[in-house]
Parts: sequence; structure tokens; C-alpha cells
Amino acid sequence: MSDLKTMRAISQDVLGGPEVLREVELERPAPRPNEVLVRVRAAGVNPTDWKHRATGGFLGSPEAGEPFVLGWDVSGVVEATGIGVAAFAPGDEVFGMLPYPFGHGSHAEYVTVPARALVHKPTAIDHVQAGALPLVSLTAWQALVETADVRPGQRVLIHAAAGGVGHVAVQIAKARGAYVIGTASAGKHDFLRELGVDEAIDYRETDFEEAVKDVDVVLDTIGGDYAVRSLRVLRPGGVVVSILPVGSEEFPREAARLGVRAVRILVDADRAGMRAIAELVEAGTLRPTIAGTFPLADAAEAHRLGDTGRTTGKLVLTVD
Repeated sequence: MSDLKTMRAISQDVLGGPEVLREVELERPAPRPNEVLVRVRAAGVNPTDWKHRATGGFLGSPEAGEPFVLGWDVSGVVEATGIGVAAFAPGDEVFGMLPYPFGHGSHAEYVTVPARALVHKPTAIDHVQAGALPLVSLTAWQALVETADVRPGQRVLIHAAAGGVGHVAVQIAKARGAYVIGTASAGKHDFLRELGVDEAIDYRETDFEEAVKDVDVVLDTIGGDYAVRSLRVLRPGGVVVSILPVGSEEFPREAARLGVRAVRILVDADRAGMRAIAELVEAGTLRPTIAGTFPLADAAEAHRLGDTGRTTGKLVLTVD
């Protein structure tokens, strides 16, 4: 157990496989002006976590700087507030996403968060469900609503629709009144139908370019050649939104040739987006599927499962 001045956290000082993650004792942070100190109850683990663990990603190598604690999702209880915070008080249950990519650190007992990155946790869900939602739901919301402006009756194709971002994107698109097509392996099609997918495509057996046409919006969660190939199933004026922020220059060139739009986005912490997500949760139209929960000390096991790329829904760390 940590004392009142320290906390447990999952840290790494080299890049590599899940084995580089270790539980350490760190100084408990204090909230600065406009920050909130959150006692973490649950924190999602996302593909960006295991990619940063392995490659350093936007954060670089810890060998060139300080060891880092990963984690962008957080659900927990306000422990203390910094100067100027009016929206929250100690004891409030909150959830949100730390500013991406440099605001990481929620895979710990405590984390400081900008107050405007948080909203009150919906009473309709527990901390595990709330901790699973922020990064994937903000990604889907910013892609489908803020960027693509999905409207009732539009045809929306979501790649990897059973994954973390995908299964939330399906629910958001359905809440917007869209006709949703989802790609996933055949074994996950029943799950997709439960989510509300209107048409499921087994990517292992079927080329989506041949099976789909006249799509208004495509959400690319995979990368590689999927973004460029997805342009070819759009109707004129349609848009592919890729959540992979870097990639081939062929993507915008092919979009221009076809008379469609090609957009890459990087998720951004946002109170308005989190409020919209909370409203969908309270209305009962959005729920995360939990692929597995792990105590904080077993973070490496969560990463090992995530590395397989076969999970349905979200992995979550829980903190006593």
C-alpha cells in the first residue's frame, strides 16, 4: 500500500513488449491551477497504449528522457481541486480523457487532469464502463459527428466494427439515424447485430470494395491500404475519416481524383464531446462492451491480450 504522499503506478523505462511494464511507487501529484486530482477507479487500455509501450510513439523513448506512465482514459473520484476549478468538488465522480497525446498517466492510483477534460460520470454506468469510454467515444464522436456530420439515412461503413473504437462508433452512428455497415470476422457478426449493425461483412471472406457501394461516410480504424481502398466505395461528395493521423500521400490524391473527401484526425480532449457522450450513456443508447478487466498490478497481462488484436470491445484496468 502506498502512503499519503506516494502512489502505485505502472511505468516503463525502456521500450518493448508487455514485460517492460512494472509497478512502481511514485510521488503523488498535486493539482495545479485549473486541474483536478482524481483518485483513479478504472482506466481503459487502448491500442495507442500498447503501441506507445512498444515504439514510444509521440512520446519518444524513455531512454532519452524520463520513464513514463501510460493511460489516457480515466474514471474516478475527485480527491482535490486546483485554484480556479469551479465545476468539481472533492467526492465528485468524474470521467474523461487526458489531453492526447502528452497528457498520459492514468494507469496509476492518482492522476491530475485539466478540469475541462472531465465531466461528471453518468449514474447509469459504473466506473469500469466509464473508464472504458473516453478515448474511443471521443474518437468516434469527433470522426462521425464533428468531422463527417453523419445524418439520418446516410450509409456509414465502419471498419473493425467490433473493436474498441468500432463498437462505440456503431452505436453513435445508429444514434444519428444512419444505416451502418460493419466489417469484422464472421464470429463477431452476432455481436455487431446486437449493436445495431444493419449489414455485416466478413473481411476474411469478402472484399468490402466489391460488397459495398454508395457510402456517405467511412470510418477507417485500421490504416494501411484501407483508407485509400475505402475512397472507392463512396458516393460523390462522400468522406473517409481515418483515425490514423499519418499515412500515404495517395490518400488525399486519390480522393481528389474521385471527387470525395479524405480526412485524418487525431483525437482531442474536449468537454463538449464528453458531455455529448454522457448524454448518450444516460439515454441508454451507448454502452461499452468490456473485453476484460485487470487489477492495476496486472497491466502487462492486459497489454498481452491487447497485442493479439482479437479483443471485442475494451480492456480496463481497475484500481482498488
